[in-house]
Amino acid sequence: MNLVVLTTYIGYFLLIIGVIGAIFGPMTNDPLKRLLNIEVPSMGVALIFLAYNETLALMTYIAVNSVLMLVFVRAIIKNEELEA
Repeated sequence: MNLVVLTTYIGYFLLIIGVIGAIFGPMTNDPLKRLLNIEVPSMGVALIFLAYNETLALMTYIAVNSVLMLVFVRAIIKNEELEA
C-alpha cells in the first residue's frame, strides 16, 4: 500500500472518530477529554492535507489550530475557575 493512501485513510479514520468524540464530548466533565475531542479531528484533517501535498493549506491549518488551542485551553481553565 502506498504511503500517501495510508496517510489519507488514517486521516479519514481520525476525522470520523474525532467527530464522534466531539459529538459526545460536551457530556464529559474532564477538560483533558474535551481537549482531546478537539485535537483528534484536527490531526485527521492535517493528515488528509498532508496526503494531498497541500503545503500552504497544511501550514495555514496548523497556525490556526495552535491559536484555537490556546483559546480553548484558556476557556477551559476559566470555566474550571468559575465552577470552583
